[in-house]
Amino acid sequence: MTPDSVTPFRIDIPDTALEDLKDRLHRVRLAGRETAPDSSQGVQRERLEELLEYWATGYDWRDLERRLTELGQFRTTIDGLGLHFMHVRSPRPDATPLLLLHGWPGSFLEFLKTVGPLTEHGFHLVVPSMPGYGFSDQPASTGWDPDRIARTYGVLMRRLGYDSYLAQGGDWGGVVATRMGAQRLTGLRAIHVNFPEFLAAPPVGDDPTPEEKAALEQGSLFFAVHSGYHVVQRTRPQTIGYALTDSPAGQAAWIYEKFLDWARPDALTPDEILDHISLYWFTGTAASSARLYWEYARQPLAPTELDLPVGVSVFPDELTRTPRIWAERAYHDLRYFNDDIPAGGHFAALEQPELFVEEIVKFARTVAA
Repeated sequence: MTPDSVTPFRIDIPDTALEDLKDRLHRVRLAGRETAPDSSQGVQRERLEELLEYWATGYDWRDLERRLTELGQFRTTIDGLGLHFMHVRSPRPDATPLLLLHGWPGSFLEFLKTVGPLTEHGFHLVVPSMPGYGFSDQPASTGWDPDRIARTYGVLMRRLGYDSYLAQGGDWGGVVATRMGAQRLTGLRAIHVNFPEFLAAPPVGDDPTPEEKAALEQGSLFFAVHSGYHVVQRTRPQTIGYALTDSPAGQAAWIYEKFLDWARPDALTPDEILDHISLYWFTGTAASSARLYWEYARQPLAPTELDLPVGVSVFPDELTRTPRIWAERAYHDLRYFNDDIPAGGHFAALEQPELFVEEIVKFARTVAA
């Protein structure tokens, strides 16, 4: 196998791993019931017990494996790291290559329901697992920050033969797509984000508008109420990684909390949630995925400014709703902005695949070659 080869990859978790998971779930030891009448202390025990019971007795990981096998999985090595990705080509000869980038606690699985519609609309899809996530390798040394990941994805697209493409991302995917734009990678025509990187350091005006004030209040609420995981993962990813790698109940609670807080209760099925939890569990990537927060915290936080074409979709239940004026200040070639989407939150592609696809299609028209 040559260093730049791309090889087919088949997901096949051993039966012994499935049996070990069920054994651990049957012997789980949970903390006592919360004392608050709501979820302000974290995932409520009754909800977690229901999820764990279904994980042990009803959930079918093999069904997910079968569906993924039909789509096409691949691996390649870039910068010494094995990278996993889906690559699904559109039947249309004039299709546009589109790189779809996930975040935490999401994964490449976020985009499964959009694959068919997007390829039908004329997009060749490349959907990688972030380094340290899923079936990509876990970095063995420091330095795998968003800038390095961005360069890696540029190499991946060239290796696949794409000399002109778009990139889309939310959460960490939005950060990496932004860094790709800042690096002006060869072939990258434009980026689309549904969670801009600048939300970490908003471009606030001297006299904030009502929309800016509302967004700042949302940001303050996030850091006051929902940021415990963020503090831990950016400061002690290794320590929390031991606990989550050893306990399926702990791994489930750590991720389940985010799906409960960041999406409407009826937006996701138990199977969709457990697909993600199981992916983190079977690949043992609790620590390696969390280290991306640690890497990011060691980079200087500078204002976001991009000159290439950018599109922004603001879903109504996002953690912070991006004001248009912030997008205009950060992106000097803002081609598309929509904050009038009827539904969807942080996991937009997973929650509202039809609306997500619609946003991508409308954005792509503004940057058509």
